[in-house]
Amino acid sequence: MKRNTLKLFALSALTAGGWFTTQANAAEPMPVVASFSILGDLVKVVGGERVKVTLLAGPNADAHEFAPSPADAKTVLGARAFVVNGLSFEPWAQKLAKSAGYQGETVVASKGVKPRQMATEPGHGHAETDPHAWQNPLNVVQYVANIAAGLAKADPSGAATYQANAAAYAKQLQDFDAQAKAQLDAIAPTQRKVITSHDAFGYLAARYGITMLAPEGVNTDSEPSAKHVAELIRQIKREKIKAVFVENMSNPKLITQLSQDAGVSVGATLYSDALSAPGGVADTYLKMMHHNVTQLAAGMRKN
Repeated sequence: MKRNTLKLFALSALTAGGWFTTQANAAEPMPVVASFSILGDLVKVVGGERVKVTLLAGPNADAHEFAPSPADAKTVLGARAFVVNGLSFEPWAQKLAKSAGYQGETVVASKGVKPRQMATEPGHGHAETDPHAWQNPLNVVQYVANIAAGLAKADPSGAATYQANAAAYAKQLQDFDAQAKAQLDAIAPTQRKVITSHDAFGYLAARYGITMLAPEGVNTDSEPSAKHVAELIRQIKREKIKAVFVENMSNPKLITQLSQDAGVSVGATLYSDALSAPGGVADTYLKMMHHNVTQLAAGMRKN
C-alpha cells in the first residue's frame, strides 16, 4: 500500500511539473513595436515565437512622413521593446515615446553602422546623413545583432534564442550579399547607372558599384528644382540610361514625366523604405533585396 502511495505521489508531481511547463511555454509573447515594416520583419526573424510585433508605419507606407496617432502612443506604451532605425530616419519616434511616457527598452537598430553623407544641391545647405543603411545587407548584420541585444535586455531568458536567430540570419545575409555582388559584377561598370524616384539606394550603390541618380533628395517630400530635373534629363540622354525606376511609397508622377521627357520607359517597382503587403514580391527584407537587385540588374543591362 505504501509503495502504491509513493507511485501516486510521484505521478502527481510529474503531472504538476508538466502542467507548470505547459503554462510557462504558453506564456504570452513579448510585445514589441517596430517603427516601420522593414524593421518589423527583422524583429520577427530575431524574436521568433517569443515576440509579438506591431508596426507603426506598415507595408507600402512612407515612414518619413508618418504621423503618429494617440492609438500609436498607447501601443508604444504597452511594449517592452521599441525598435527604431535611427540616423534621423524617423524623428517622430523619439517624440512619440516621450509623449507616451514609454519606459521600456528602446533599440536603435543602426547603432554602430558607419553612416553615409549625402550631398545636397549647390546652395541648398550642408550634407545630410543618409538613413537608409539597410540597403546594404552587411549593415543588416549589425542591425540584427543590435536587435538581439535589445530584445535580450527586455527578455533576458530569451537571450540565447535571440543570439542564435541573429547569427543564423547573418549567414543568410552574407550569402545573399555574395550572390548579389556576383550578379552585379557581371555587368560592365559603365552600364551600372540607374535613375530612381528618390535618393534611397546610396548604401546599395556604394556596396555594388552603381551610380544612382534621383530627382528627389533624401526625403520623399523634398522638391527637386527645375534646373536639377533638366540636368538629369540631359544626362539620361547623353549617357543613354534606360534603367529608370519608381519606388513603392513614392509618387510616380515626377519620375514618369522625367522618363517621358527623356524618352525612356519606367521599369518595375523597387522597394526602398517599406516592404510590400503580405504575399507580395517584397514582403520580407531578403525578398525585397532579391527583387530590387534582380530588377536593377535587368534594367542596367539595357544601358
